[in-house]
Amino acid sequence: MQPTAAQLLQSRFGFSTFRPGQQQVIDCLLAGRSSLAVFPTGGGKSLCYQLPALLLDGLTLVISPLIALMKDQVDVLQRGGVAAARLDSSVAYDEVQGIYRGMADGSLKILYIAPERLANERFLQRLRRVSIALLAVDEAHCISEWGHNFRPDYLKIARLAAELRVGRVLALTATATPQVADDIRRVFSIADADQVITGFHRPNLLLKIIPCTAQQRSQLLLQRLQSLPPGPSIVYVTLQRTAEEVSALLCREGLRAQAYHAGLKNEQRSAVQDAFMRGDSGIIVATIAFGMGIDKADIRTIIHYNLPKTIENYMQEIGRAGRDGNRSYCEMLACADDCTVLANFTYGDTPSREALHGLITHLLSQGQQFNVSRYELSALYDIRPLVVATVLTYLELNGTLEATGPFYEGYKFQCNRPQQAICADYSEERASFLAALFASAKPGRVWNHLLPAEAALTLQQPRERITAALTYLEERGDLTLQSAGLRYGYRLAQRSADPAGLIASMVEAFSHQEVQSLQRLDGVLALIRDSGCVVRHLLRYFGEELAEDCGQCSSCREQTTRPLAAVTPPELSSEELTLIRQLQAEQHSALEHPRQLTRFLCGITSPAASKARLTRHPRFGCLAGFPFAEVLAQVAPL
Repeated sequence: MQPTAAQLLQSRFGFSTFRPGQQQVIDCLLAGRSSLAVFPTGGGKSLCYQLPALLLDGLTLVISPLIALMKDQVDVLQRGGVAAARLDSSVAYDEVQGIYRGMADGSLKILYIAPERLANERFLQRLRRVSIALLAVDEAHCISEWGHNFRPDYLKIARLAAELRVGRVLALTATATPQVADDIRRVFSIADADQVITGFHRPNLLLKIIPCTAQQRSQLLLQRLQSLPPGPSIVYVTLQRTAEEVSALLCREGLRAQAYHAGLKNEQRSAVQDAFMRGDSGIIVATIAFGMGIDKADIRTIIHYNLPKTIENYMQEIGRAGRDGNRSYCEMLACADDCTVLANFTYGDTPSREALHGLITHLLSQGQQFNVSRYELSALYDIRPLVVATVLTYLELNGTLEATGPFYEGYKFQCNRPQQAICADYSEERASFLAALFASAKPGRVWNHLLPAEAALTLQQPRERITAALTYLEERGDLTLQSAGLRYGYRLAQRSADPAGLIASMVEAFSHQEVQSLQRLDGVLALIRDSGCVVRHLLRYFGEELAEDCGQCSSCREQTTRPLAAVTPPELSSEELTLIRQLQAEQHSALEHPRQLTRFLCGITSPAASKARLTRHPRFGCLAGFPFAEVLAQVAPL
């Protein structure tokens, strides 16, 4: 007899009662319906798919961009006897093959993947042969253009769920405004009644906002860390170099601090994270790269040395404190000088009209059926890969393009036994096909190299048969197989598409995104300047009303206003204007257009500048303290 959800909660997960909202979500899924769970950070979202996974027939597929979360949760589940695994770039080849066998024979119950894995044709081939009982989509706010972290690949998850005939979908997020929640429900066809919101209020978190100048900030950080109760702490900063500078400052003052940011090597980041997870003290000075998916219950202090980009980011970051329910301290050192850097990053993400013109013209001139590499397009038109992906997704959504699917341009393989022995296992026709396939590969010292498109022409066989055969032989253990050169296939759905109209609408769409991002930054400034209860202001942003003031935030306890000094941007001097003209005269191909040169001057990287190694140029970022719009206004007329 199958155990009940309540029995599994105790026997497998060690809890005697459900946390708020969990049972409602689980009951919905077990009844065969999809659900949206909006729980605060640390509110127990993962149990909502882990427990049903043990009661449903088939695989539970968890899509999450948080590799740290995958690793931590899989480790815990495996120790508890649950057949769980994760697929990411750090998993060894032999382990990957074991995961694929578990998918095929049904022994694997929970599989965690990143969204990018859905662009892997070999993985999709396997997935189509598996019964998926539940699809859990973590960080589901990424699906909404109204959200603070829109990821275009998320829009395709719903389409894939329908294609794979997924039993039910669970969308999970900690930061959905009412508008974002509406978007998630619409995309995944979730009924209003099957949305579960448990509330955003965490009474054990003491929130404090401290206005300060840039000159006061470092000393203020030291004072706060030395006066607050001891315990694991995170100091959030905006820039990688700030993480290094602040951690060095704290170490000089005798505090145990380490920097964590995307500029460190993987093994360095892992070592810093593992030490922090094991310890009962210590300070991490980190960019927002740290903390996503980290499950450490006893973080006592979160300090924002720099302003957060959005209210959503702020809620996620402070939500990492006090998950054990004990009192924890969340403080923001609010310095108006941060506004310029944060706004500049937003401007820097917006592609120029010239870049969009080049990209869209290129796509529309490729013929009826074609394929592209996002990274090649990124380098060619100096547009970040994520923005290229967004353009392609928009062109799909407006009916200009139809996706025919991702594929790998090249394969390489090693035979684990003689080719003749492999062919001997099959009928005459299949053996002849495999022999011809092996012969079409270009032998190397270690690997045999194969281009499936060329092999398809040579053998007069569909490309799909070739890749399916290679995948099947790998599953049997006959081949060790690797692939490279990810490309995306498209069909031009509108032959009479108007390039000028598409370019204009795309420019408008990215301009709208830019305005929204700047408005979210204004939302952070409004929180700082509001003299009312900090908690009430935050909850109202997410559509929740607190009956009365929290009584313990900096506004409630100190009853003082929080004046934030107005930012007075410095004016460009004649020397700086001369510098702009000198750089223009150098005629770098990577700085040809006004937005490109402005990004360079403001210290914002781009694919072309990185390829040309201009980030090492002595003038890179020389005007980082100036507003992007002001620099652009000086550059554009030149």
